[in-house]
Amino acid sequence: MADERTESRMTRVQDIVGVFLLSVTAVLTAWCGFEASKWGGEMSIAFSQASAARIQAAGAADQARSAQQFDLTVYAEWVVATAEGNTELADYIQDRFQPWFTVAFDAWQADGMQENGPFIREEYVPPGEVEADELNARADAKFTEALTNNQRGDNYSLLTVLFALVLFLTAMSERNVKTWISRVLLGLAIVVACVGVGILLTFPIKI
Repeated sequence: MADERTESRMTRVQDIVGVFLLSVTAVLTAWCGFEASKWGGEMSIAFSQASAARIQAAGAADQARSAQQFDLTVYAEWVVATAEGNTELADYIQDRFQPWFTVAFDAWQADGMQENGPFIREEYVPPGEVEADELNARADAKFTEALTNNQRGDNYSLLTVLFALVLFLTAMSERNVKTWISRVLLGLAIVVACVGVGILLTFPIKI
């Protein structure tokens, strides 16, 4: 009689644990789905920002190429005038150099014109070049961020599968099976749930 009461009490405890586990796991599964959706949204935003930065970088690079082409054309005229000994024309052309080219040209002359022209000088920075580099770096960073956010969303999605296994094991433990099988299934469900919660605690949260 005492054994029956003990067994009945253990069955009630098992039922309570099963219901509690089902409830908690359902909440955790919903939470994982929510987080997967949020990180998916962050991924899309980061990809859009990367694309926008890449387009802006292309525009800045075009600006730099146009400025460099203009400088090359004017510089070529200066070289011709200098080669012909037309100092007056060479000075006239030099006075019309763009400010950024003048800096590199003066540095080139100060060093005895040893390099093959001022364009390879580090002082030569046409407008748009720095902006293009910065925007390309931003695009790369946003692209990497998007990939990271995508992986975070995938991690949460995979965790929902783990919690689905908990729900399955718990549900199976409440079916009409042998007592020891029922308790083994519930025990496995608890272990898997603990593992899932432990993994969940290591994931970043996005609200």
